[in-house]
Amino acid sequence: MKLDNIELSSRFLLGTAAYPSLDILQNAIISAESEVITVSLTRVKFASQDNQFFEVLNKLPCRLLPNTAGCYCALDAINTAKLAREVFNTSWIKLEVIADDYTLQPNCLELIKATDVLIKDGFTVFPYCTDDFSICQELVNLGCKILMPMGSPIGSGQGLLNLFNLRLLRDKLPSINLIVDAGIGCPSDASQVMELGFDAVLLNSAVSHAVNPIAMAEAFKLAIKAGRIAYEAGIMPKRDFAVASTPYFNRPFSKQGI
Repeated sequence: MKLDNIELSSRFLLGTAAYPSLDILQNAIISAESEVITVSLTRVKFASQDNQFFEVLNKLPCRLLPNTAGCYCALDAINTAKLAREVFNTSWIKLEVIADDYTLQPNCLELIKATDVLIKDGFTVFPYCTDDFSICQELVNLGCKILMPMGSPIGSGQGLLNLFNLRLLRDKLPSINLIVDAGIGCPSDASQVMELGFDAVLLNSAVSHAVNPIAMAEAFKLAIKAGRIAYEAGIMPKRDFAVASTPYFNRPFSKQGI
């Protein structure tokens, strides 16, 4: 998989929040074999202060994808993105502009405003967006090569609530990297994402809140690989009627003559 012309062997992007300890976080990332991990600017202290969290991440062979978590308007997200570029030395930004604290859904109008400004400023924008095709198409029109539609509300673990919309996005945007972000609860959800032909999965809570985050990270890694292999192999179409798997030729027993 290529993201922004960077070749990646893993299709599993992992968040870094709410783990029981830094040791578990580090080993979960290793178990997941993730090559891209997300981090919020609010988690990082400046160089003059002790920052074990950032030190752990720097030891891992991963690209950092800073996000604008906690922003509720385009201006705040733009300023946070610019600060993140300085702190992390990357033009990659996971752009989050939240509408409200209850749903944590994207504010699409503010998201589009921020995307327009940041792309013109040289950022590679990974927008956290809804699964609405018209919104996604507008983001593509602005120059986005990567979209991160939500599967369901952040941290809900409800999985994929609207398969029709996700299939539509894959069908209508074949050249865009599509990464489901938010709401994934279990490995089968992630496998289903990949079976739809999506390019990758980003999740956090499903691993960090698991009883055993390290084992759960491995489970997701395997599910994502399995789903991608199934998609590439070609999944049989569903039918509304039974079709015998074994053809009938010269049946030795017949009702004829009885």
